[in-house]
Amino acid sequence: MNNEEMNLYAATASGIEAIAGQELRDMGYDVQVENGRVAFKGNMHDILRTNLWLRTADRIKIILIQFPAKTFDDIFDTVSAMSWDQWLPMDAKFPVNGRSKNSKLFSVSDIQAVTKKAIVSQMTEAYHRKTRFPETGALFPLEIALDKDVATLTLDTTGDSLFKRGYRQEKGDAPLKENFAATLIKLTTWRPDMPFVDPMCGSGTIPIETALIGRNIAPGLNRHVVCEDWHPDYRKMADTLKEEARAAQTDPVLDITGYDIDGSMIDIAKLNANGAGVLHDIQFKQLAVKDFTTDQENGVMIANPPYGKRMGDQKSVRQIYKQMGQVFKPMTTWSKYILTADLSFESFYGEKATKRRKLYNGALRTDYFQYWGHQNRQH
Repeated sequence: MNNEEMNLYAATASGIEAIAGQELRDMGYDVQVENGRVAFKGNMHDILRTNLWLRTADRIKIILIQFPAKTFDDIFDTVSAMSWDQWLPMDAKFPVNGRSKNSKLFSVSDIQAVTKKAIVSQMTEAYHRKTRFPETGALFPLEIALDKDVATLTLDTTGDSLFKRGYRQEKGDAPLKENFAATLIKLTTWRPDMPFVDPMCGSGTIPIETALIGRNIAPGLNRHVVCEDWHPDYRKMADTLKEEARAAQTDPVLDITGYDIDGSMIDIAKLNANGAGVLHDIQFKQLAVKDFTTDQENGVMIANPPYGKRMGDQKSVRQIYKQMGQVFKPMTTWSKYILTADLSFESFYGEKATKRRKLYNGALRTDYFQYWGHQNRQH
């Protein structure tokens, strides 16, 4: 399993596939961007490398097999004919998750049970075992997904989703996932030599992810992925990749600021930035949006204001949009990017966006309103 090339994919949130695809291309892979995922090929080293470096994906999965499945016999016969002992050691813990849409077989619990039974039957023979398997060893999370009577059986290499970078000590209410924050930054024109501001930084996720990008710090440096436990060689490989990643970090002077009206959020943001090793790269200050001013030019701003999902909040939130419009208007050389689920945002902000992009923040439809600045070239 170590060096052979496998069919892989990076799973992503809806609307983010192209960004993750570009990340993989930048890493040298040929990719196929599909719905909710980016397909590519690679071996175990590539799996560990992409788990370590991808900023916008959720997880990396190995596609073990795809086959037509109209009956439970189709599943049992195909799955039991695979060489599971090549993938799973005798003590492997191998839960089987199931999904089904537009398929004749729709009972997920039955699909899971038949798949599990088929795997056990092959392993029983291969390992000459009469009793049950202990399932006390490393975790191999399997999933069988049926779509239009085609089954795809995958093995997850990641475990906890990649957005869990390991630096977040504390969350505010409704924090952005780290990989979603990284996506927002990747959709801007920001470069490490430009000023960056988040005027409503909450627990600091956007400024922190900006600093990680600015210093070329691998997002998975402080975490563990499940496939490291599959073989001692993989753990060694992961350690080597992390050492190389540490050596690849840069130390530019970054100009990143996070503001929030709530002083306790600023304290949390500092804790989180410290956990990510970028506290000295970011200035955090307590400030209300209406009091924001800057004499800097050619910067990038990302704001994730409250959405006002409850009707009582909506009025006060739209008041904030209005203030944002007034305060940001003079900043003509800045590019401003604002994420909100309030799709009538522009009319309260007082200006039409250069571009809007639909993104799903979890299950919530949000729009990313982009106001591109006119950069001054006298530098």
